Amino acid sequence: MKISIIGAGNVGATLADRVLRERIGDVVLLDLVRDLARGKALDISDAAPLLGCENSIVGTADYENISNSDVVVITAGFPRKPGMSREDLISKNRNVVEAVLTGVKRFSPDAIVVVVTNPLDIMTFLAYEFMGRKRNRVFGMAGNLDTARFKAILSEELGAPAGSIETFVLGSHGDTMVPLVSRTTVSGKPLKEILKAEALKKILERTKKRGGEIVALLKSGSAYFSPSAACLEILKAIVNDEKKTIVCSSFMQGEYGIKGCAIGVPARIGKGGIEEIIEWDLPEEELCELQNSAKQVKDVLNQYAL
Repeated sequence: MKISIIGAGNVGATLADRVLRERIGDVVLLDLVRDLARGKALDISDAAPLLGCENSIVGTADYENISNSDVVVITAGFPRKPGMSREDLISKNRNVVEAVLTGVKRFSPDAIVVVVTNPLDIMTFLAYEFMGRKRNRVFGMAGNLDTARFKAILSEELGAPAGSIETFVLGSHGDTMVPLVSRTTVSGKPLKEILKAEALKKILERTKKRGGEIVALLKSGSAYFSPSAACLEILKAIVNDEKKTIVCSSFMQGEYGIKGCAIGVPARIGKGGIEEIIEWDLPEEELCELQNSAKQVKDVLNQYAL
């Protein structure tokens, strides 16, 4: 597999390193900041003999080098700063993503495109429209990251191994995300039987604010270890044709009563990208929360005439 990563910042470079460590493909790391991608690619390449990595990595500022990619990951864009919402990035990152998509459409029009740039659901919709409305081949990474954050916080609060926790987080990659408490178990026991309502409410709020919590602590930039790991999970599912259920930001065509926007829902991921949107029978309360999350995303799309 040829995997091109657009944006050699913290997320892109960390993802490139993870891809080589996992030996799932050759990497092209592209950034328009002169020599940034080349320098990081050389550094990662120098680590390869120590780590037993055999795949290649090339750093470039030339879109021609991404020609005939199997997968393109878009991480380019401005990160959040303390006090900023993801929506505050729309105007800046819209221009960045449109420029990236122009290059992708010219040199790798048939690639599977995975969007990481924030605001995730808005940029995914933009990519879906720009690349010809191929929802199985254009989608966003976020829901599996939010799910991992929910698991990490529950593990910390309950003193339970993260591996013993089963859960999913749907909805937008933002404050209206929907942790599925109805589908959350710890060692097979329903979460509602373990936590009282007030304690659960605090955990849900912390999960929704986790990205902002990290931004506030870093003071410059945003999370990158966990987003790159979440993106790697998607890439592995594609490369290895795993048919794995992963929550991705997908364009909705009526599933869960939602149309006309991209939002996080469970999808079966394999070599064709999204092979199926999975519709679960959700309790009415969680279904309403998911639909409200989608409504807020659509309101933003309408506000910016996207």
